[in-house]
Amino acid sequence: MDASEVSNGASPGPGPDSGAGTDAPSRASAIVAVLAAVGVLVSLMQTLMVPLIPVLPKLLHSNASDASWAITATLLTGAVANPVFGRLGDLFGKRRMLLLSGYILVAGSLVCALTDSLVPIVAGRALQGLGLAIIPLGISIMRDLLPPKRLIPAMALMSSSLGIGGALGLPIAAIVAQNLDWHVLFWGSAIATLILMALVTVVVPESPVRGSGSFDLPGAVALSAGLVALLLAVSKGSTWGWSSATTLGLFGAAVAVLLAWGRWETRTKAPLVDLRTSARRPVLLTNLSSTVLGFAMYAMSLICPQIMQLPRATGHGLGQSLLATGLWMAPAGLMMMVVSPFAGRLITARGPKAALLSGTAVMTVGYVAALGLMGSPVGVLVIACSISGGVGLAYAAMPTLIMASVPASEGAAANGLNTLMRSIGTSTASAVIGVVLANMTISFGTTQVPSLTGLRVGFLIGAGAALVAFLVALAIPARKSAAPTSVVPDQRSPHDRPTGAAGAAAGSVAEGTAGAAATDAVEARA
Repeated sequence: MDASEVSNGASPGPGPDSGAGTDAPSRASAIVAVLAAVGVLVSLMQTLMVPLIPVLPKLLHSNASDASWAITATLLTGAVANPVFGRLGDLFGKRRMLLLSGYILVAGSLVCALTDSLVPIVAGRALQGLGLAIIPLGISIMRDLLPPKRLIPAMALMSSSLGIGGALGLPIAAIVAQNLDWHVLFWGSAIATLILMALVTVVVPESPVRGSGSFDLPGAVALSAGLVALLLAVSKGSTWGWSSATTLGLFGAAVAVLLAWGRWETRTKAPLVDLRTSARRPVLLTNLSSTVLGFAMYAMSLICPQIMQLPRATGHGLGQSLLATGLWMAPAGLMMMVVSPFAGRLITARGPKAALLSGTAVMTVGYVAALGLMGSPVGVLVIACSISGGVGLAYAAMPTLIMASVPASEGAAANGLNTLMRSIGTSTASAVIGVVLANMTISFGTTQVPSLTGLRVGFLIGAGAALVAFLVALAIPARKSAAPTSVVPDQRSPHDRPTGAAGAAAGSVAEGTAGAAATDAVEARA
């Protein structure tokens, strides 16, 4: 079967198929390597400014509250970008939207590199946030192009890039911030992104799988407004006051707008997010588990660095510098890369549900063990590595569960929604753990620092979240086949199905012809 037929009549476009003499396995490996590298870079953007947080007010000539918008802006635009760019990718080409997202990230990096003022920095960081859509787009491209035997390990590696980039970002940013001008961080990110976008253009072909219909602009506007209101309330509630009129008003507006958006999505002919597909039990429970898992993952990221950096004189701090903390924590993120091959084999042998259950169980045990291991840097390293290993197993399972339950033509949007749910979980963790550590303190000199009890409560909350994710995962229906190319009936409504030869080809992919279309897409280019 010619893979281009799946594209609803659209040509896959220029890509690496012009190169001769490269066999299919080598081409598939190159696609995986480039997309995983892009994923690492994008996830690094999330930790790029962490070492600068204490000095941001001075650098940007503003107060601490205003300077924090340089962090919040990336969170908000990243949340909006995931479902919107996902749907655009399904309609107009996943690689095309991945490249657009990458070049917007470059633009944001350049804006930040060329200014010392608050407003341009916030604008640049908001543009960088749009780059977060690259990871779900990359996973969907893998689903469309790779042979079945390569697909699950590749998606596991792509998912692990979230942890790898986060782990490398902290020490790299700390070294640059301590020894060079802080603008170097953004020059470096712009140059690295340009190089990787060039590699994507050369190595990664356009996905042949396309959806049909039109882009749901009203739905995109409503979803964006609802998400911004929700995440603003969650991320700024502790600063504004949880009972303040602003916070409560944003929560109320978020509920009203998102309910109206949901009603619209179930009535429009070409929804931004197919809520009927998202309501299927496997998809719904996977997304719920992803939200709680995001909470559980981020709790560790908030607590462990604080233990490392608190002064030893507090009795429970370990007195490490920012750079030393970053170096101690780096192996935790790399652990996600270490477990990704094992996660791929586990998914292949036992199914994605087994990997998700194993990961959340490991995280729960890791958080409980943290209560007795937090007295030394080595102990904190063990805590972080064990929890991150569990995250790696669980994250590897998420895209496989989603892709096995949605039509191929909705893959990018479905992955974007799953990534969004994870972001909501991490944002909620930031708010909840922040409140706990801010209210359970001891006096140290003239300041208040988190108490030992507060840190332990934070670990217990993380354990509870991981346990909830485990219980939700238990309810996910088991599948006979682990692969996303297994039989998945095309349950799109007739208006959204391709017709003719394109419809037959698209249906065969959605209904799982053992990955024939995906194999053809790579081998035809070799």
